[in-house]
Amino acid sequence: MANAPVQRMSQLLAKTLRDDPADAEVLSHKLLVRAGYVRRTAAGIWTWLPLGKKVLANVERIVREEMDAIGAQEVLLPALLPREPYEATGRWDEYGPELFRLKDRKGGDYLLGPTHEEIFTLLVKDQASSYKDLPVILYQIQTKFRDEARPRAGILRGREFLMKDSYSFDVADEGLAESYALHRQAYQRIFERLGLDYRICAATAGAMGGSKSEEFLAPAGAGEDTFADCPNCDFAANTEAITYELKPVDAADVPAAEDIPTPDTPTIETLAASLGVPASATLKNLLVKVDGEIVAIGVPGDREVDLDKVEAHFAPAAVEMVTEADFAARPDLVRGYVGPQGLEKVRYLADPRVAPGTAWITGANKADTHTRNVVAGRDFEVDEYVDVVVVQEGDPCPKCGTGLKLDRAIEIGHIFQLGRKYADALKLDVLGQNGKPARVTMGSYGIGVSRAVAALAEQHADDKGLVWPKEVAPADVHVVAAGKALQTELALDVSGRLAAAGVRVLVDDRAGVSPGVKFTDAELIGVPTILVAGRRAGEGVVELKDRRTGEREELPVEEAIARLTA
Repeated sequence: MANAPVQRMSQLLAKTLRDDPADAEVLSHKLLVRAGYVRRTAAGIWTWLPLGKKVLANVERIVREEMDAIGAQEVLLPALLPREPYEATGRWDEYGPELFRLKDRKGGDYLLGPTHEEIFTLLVKDQASSYKDLPVILYQIQTKFRDEARPRAGILRGREFLMKDSYSFDVADEGLAESYALHRQAYQRIFERLGLDYRICAATAGAMGGSKSEEFLAPAGAGEDTFADCPNCDFAANTEAITYELKPVDAADVPAAEDIPTPDTPTIETLAASLGVPASATLKNLLVKVDGEIVAIGVPGDREVDLDKVEAHFAPAAVEMVTEADFAARPDLVRGYVGPQGLEKVRYLADPRVAPGTAWITGANKADTHTRNVVAGRDFEVDEYVDVVVVQEGDPCPKCGTGLKLDRAIEIGHIFQLGRKYADALKLDVLGQNGKPARVTMGSYGIGVSRAVAALAEQHADDKGLVWPKEVAPADVHVVAAGKALQTELALDVSGRLAAAGVRVLVDDRAGVSPGVKFTDAELIGVPTILVAGRRAGEGVVELKDRRTGEREELPVEEAIARLTA
């Protein structure tokens, strides 16, 4: 086994901190800074210190090994990219303010790549001319850029981040399905090797486009995604991707719609209280503007509209709330008393819960008045059904009906079946088996490499510090010299012998640092095994401590070395 290097803390460029950074909100941010893994350079921009770079490199290594195992080929594309390919696909505008745009000295437009679908498409267009050149899977591990409005949570949401993005190119849809399955399996192996607890969840494609999309989510309190998990079946999905079947009901016995006076009831709460009915019996109608056109969205009164879902549905169109000026320009729209019946020149969308045959109390389109017994499909028509409500704990599982559980999670991976969106925009064709041009179909697959480090820190920590899984830890063993010359001499000797056997060693040989501080730092840094050359060093006895379990054991040096090199 090749010699492994010994990293001496007396020479290490890293300072541990006793207190949390003042701006740190989440656990990973606090611990990665305190333990000397990263330092803030600017808002959303981070420097990786030696220990952090080792962990990051270990994550990269695992990702690279598993990508190579499925036959993917590694390349490296530029981060500085021309405008034209992104304009051809529409994403120059769709990305909005999160895209870093810049001009060169000649006035040419460029961007810092947030993702590379367009450039990979052009690369394959240049290199592949026949169906015989496909299928092919290409990947890179590269820095990406996103102009976050509010960078937060340390390396979890930065403006610069390291990502593995890969792309599959196939002639047939069946080939795309196979490439997608290969990536799905590779991702499972990657996250299992990293030691991450994760869920595979149905997801929306968003600005990426495509027909199928799944996220790999790591449950953590610091997560920005909310996902639903069914305790009874295998259903799991990002809440933004949950859809429900439209289930019409029989409204034959519902009386005719009837206006009722409801003074001073412009909100669902005041209306329900005034009539003595549950909010679920009322129909809430939210007005938004989509590229300037007013659109009404109907949901049960006890539910909130998920504006992220609304924006995703209408993307890339701009969505904004209506204003007082809009109401003034449309006197037929009475603020607080809007109902779908009789609406003119307004497109009406509704949640599937507002199914044909369901009856509601809703606005009468005149002040201080509502209408009861308003039936969907009888008294008003829905132009389009869209799942737009905020999913709640206990909502029925779309698959089996059991109440869903909600949890927060960090998105660590995302896979897409893009289809021919980018191939169509950039005219990626190869010569097919029949001698005619064949349009290529694509998949896109991402892993947040730097984000995975933060997810690991969130999931693998205790009240004393980090607790790294072995495959990603910056060292295998953290050797601590308690302080005296004899102890330091033994610690360095043991470190050298372990390193000669291929064990990665971090040794705390700092002079003038108390044993208590060294022990505290060892627990904060989080290497899986701690070896202490302490009070029994003169007897040739050391202490081994398992960082995760806290179990301690005193052993003769030879036995300790044999155990750690087995």
